Amino acid sequence: MKQLALKIDVDTYRGTREGVPRLVDVLQRYHAQATFFFSLGPDHTGRAIKRVFRPGFLGKVSRTSVVEHYGIKTLLYGTLLPAPDIGRKCADILRGVRDAGFEVGIHCHDHIRWQDYVVNKGEAWTQRELQRAVDRYTEIFGDAPHAHAAAGWQMNRHGARFLQRLGMSYGSDTRGTHPFIPTWNAEIIACPQLPTTLPTLDELMNRDGITLDNIAQHVLQLTEHAPETGHVYTLHAELEGQKWMPIFEQLLQGWQAQGYELVSMRQYLQGLDVGALPRHGVQMREVAGRVGTLAVQAG
Repeated sequence: MKQLALKIDVDTYRGTREGVPRLVDVLQRYHAQATFFFSLGPDHTGRAIKRVFRPGFLGKVSRTSVVEHYGIKTLLYGTLLPAPDIGRKCADILRGVRDAGFEVGIHCHDHIRWQDYVVNKGEAWTQRELQRAVDRYTEIFGDAPHAHAAAGWQMNRHGARFLQRLGMSYGSDTRGTHPFIPTWNAEIIACPQLPTTLPTLDELMNRDGITLDNIAQHVLQLTEHAPETGHVYTLHAELEGQKWMPIFEQLLQGWQAQGYELVSMRQYLQGLDVGALPRHGVQMREVAGRVGTLAVQAG
């Protein structure tokens, strides 16, 4: 049966508190599995204001109604308002996701800090940030994490190597077309990458004639013919878990009608012959609809 893995990135305190429970409910109603990747430290979303000077940032903000989806309070966290500690304030919600039968993993400790700085940081900084997330995850769940999905698809060689040293089952830190064994500067990283293979809703919205009315149909056209290794779709607790949930339900219905089994990332990995995965480099490249460069499967 062809598979589509649902990868849920949870970036903010509001997304954790409001979006996550709603997503658990809708997934259960559709008998769908998914993997939730949590931000586990302070919500410093307000510090993203520095991105206003990046080319394309204001255009994306206007296309995706950032204030509507994130709320004024979230956009002030870490600046005019103190940053809530997501892992400490929402630990019961996080454990509840696991207890409901969903796979959980690490997104990051501090989303803004990782997304804005990791690409140009060295080994010590990168390892320290990842270790903070690992320690908080272990504190909340009582065991070690086995999966990581980098915030904003921002990654460096040191982070990839540390995932291997930690014994992670896989990472989903990249964009691409199919699962692979990553290489960074010709250095093989023995930790499979399960890249996001489909565009996200915020990358598509209000571009090339795509609107709320036809965006689900556009995505379903992309999945009409499944590649041999299926698809990985990334959604966000702040978007599909709130204002865009009706679109997500259209996608769930459409994917099931197309014959997909909606699975977690772990289930998706279990369906692969990991020993036969091809090796691919990872490059920082632009992706349509995103600001800046992302870690992308090469070649």
